[in-house]
Amino acid sequence: MVEDKEGLFSEHSAYWSMAANSAIMRQAEARIGCAGSRFQLPTPALVVDLDAFERNVACMAQRAAAAGLALRPHAKTHKSATIARRQIEAGAVGICCVKVGEAEALAQAGIRRVLVTSPVVGDDAAKRCAELVRIDPDFLLVIDHPEQVEPLALAASAAGVHLSVLIDIDVGLRRTGVPTSAAAVALAKRIFGFPSLRLAGVQGYGGHWQHIVGLSERRNAVETGMTRLAAAVEALRADGHVVPLITGGGTGTFSADAQLRVLNEVQPGSYIFMDNQYRDALGNDADGTFEQSLFVQAQVISINAEEWVTVDAGLKAFATDGPVPRPAGKRFSGSRYFYFGDEHGGLTRPSGDSPITLGERVEFIPPHCDPTVDRYDVMFLVRSDVVVEISPIEAARRSQ
Repeated sequence: MVEDKEGLFSEHSAYWSMAANSAIMRQAEARIGCAGSRFQLPTPALVVDLDAFERNVACMAQRAAAAGLALRPHAKTHKSATIARRQIEAGAVGICCVKVGEAEALAQAGIRRVLVTSPVVGDDAAKRCAELVRIDPDFLLVIDHPEQVEPLALAASAAGVHLSVLIDIDVGLRRTGVPTSAAAVALAKRIFGFPSLRLAGVQGYGGHWQHIVGLSERRNAVETGMTRLAAAVEALRADGHVVPLITGGGTGTFSADAQLRVLNEVQPGSYIFMDNQYRDALGNDADGTFEQSLFVQAQVISINAEEWVTVDAGLKAFATDGPVPRPAGKRFSGSRYFYFGDEHGGLTRPSGDSPITLGERVEFIPPHCDPTVDRYDVMFLVRSDVVVEISPIEAARRSQ
């Protein structure tokens, strides 16, 4: 949030401090609240349409409440304390992060009830988690192997804190998670042997389901994985363990998760922004009702070629693990983007006689929102054509 001109964003991260000290960023800050400021940004720029974003946040909060599910959105999508606060204010019980570094950045910015959803390994990471509990007493993390237990327990004991851990269950992705119910029970017994640790529940996330085309097809895939998760929970409880939290799920599987009723908490992330991958997969399904609120703005820097123009957003401006960026709006609705190098993109000329001018702004829908956001230091929050806030992305590139 902008406080004053002299102490510009002084409470925020080093990333923002570096950006704010530049003449370019100060020029952008000076235009906040001015008509047309959306189209006067330094490009490439990460732009969030606040009206669409807020409708998305409200929609998911309402869906989760109606289904009786707690909502803990995944911050891997936005990596921003500003966005996390808005989600929590709308009813989220906390926030997810993938890495300890992300959790540290958001906790330092005031976000609480953070869950790290990737297994924590090593003495150093364990010590950092123990320190996080001092800041965030409700901090949670996941593990999926007995060797991860003792370092966490020793770090917690040395710090004089208790760590709450979830057992990560492999629901079919085979990326992380214990492979069987028996392995889950064995890991729970190991956790129980250390008084500085507390078993808080389980996690089961199927990232490979999120982009399956078709609502029924996704539900069928999710049902198979949720059967495995439910069996693990049953085995743990049969062995005498309390399993209060069963968390997982994502934007593409919310309908299935709500119907199957294995989870009591969901972790969707991309619903706030959306991208081409989700657009192509979800279409008009119930899980695809969210609006596009995230854009990468570029400007035309060369108009000499007959077939296309060149913009200043290339490979460095977008994640490239999905469909190519697509221009938003009517002006370039028939145009095709192509990567033209690290710093440049090509955009075929639209039909019609209206000339394209140097400096003309074009906004693109990114291929994959999460890693696209990670490339930027700040996001420009807009309403209509007005920039209303410049927000730091505190957890960008905090992958350690």
